Amino acid sequence: MLGTGSNTSCGCRRDLVACPLWSRVLAAGVGDRGTLRALAPRIVAWQDARFRTRHTWRLLRAPRADDATVAHLAAMAATYRAIQEATGARVIVDSSKFASEAAALLHLEGIRPVALHMVRDPRAVAWSWHREKAYIGRRGALDSTWYWAGFNLAAEAVGRRLPGASALLRYEDLAADPEAAVRRVLALLGEPEDRCPVRGRLVTLGGNHTVTGNPDRFLTGPVEVREDGDWRTRLPGRAALAATALALPWLRRYGYPIT
Repeated sequence: MLGTGSNTSCGCRRDLVACPLWSRVLAAGVGDRGTLRALAPRIVAWQDARFRTRHTWRLLRAPRADDATVAHLAAMAATYRAIQEATGARVIVDSSKFASEAAALLHLEGIRPVALHMVRDPRAVAWSWHREKAYIGRRGALDSTWYWAGFNLAAEAVGRRLPGASALLRYEDLAADPEAAVRRVLALLGEPEDRCPVRGRLVTLGGNHTVTGNPDRFLTGPVEVREDGDWRTRLPGRAALAATALALPWLRRYGYPIT
């Protein structure tokens, strides 16, 4: 809940409710339902009830007309419009990672969705979930790989509905040649190449207004982009075998070795 949970700081390091951008966005109204800030607990409930990953395929066909779905769609639309009005931005990056909400964007008037499907080796994902973090719980290898498979299947389904407005990008390819990867994303968005902030492997990070996630989002200044490959030597063998076995149908599809 806003202002009371963990990891509720904006990327600008202020609390979300005190951030100059988000305080303005959260004050936006959602029809006669109230403001986004007042509706925050209900928005979480609506999302949990109607916008889980397993709902992606239904949302791609047509959202239900029940109150929770209609209200959540209205809140999404109000959020994007409030961000655009507050920033004047042509492109809004939603890094929430839920394919279900990407599917819902297809039904929001005046919003043109573009989907970037990012995928990483499931063994690396299993290692990431295995490690203790201050901002998120842990998952076992089977659980994390099941989660990984569901997310990627849903992301593929969204991409198929957006021909010409979606792309697949592997984490490993981004780490190997970050400048080329970012230029590719800019082309997908129709943005000029000269907006690319990466030169070789170096990116200079400025302030941002990201909401929740990895503490790396608070970094500013020059940062070298490089792959985190610790999983290759540190992921326990049994966990690696479990992740490989469960992800086997997708490994070749995404260009990952079986061993």
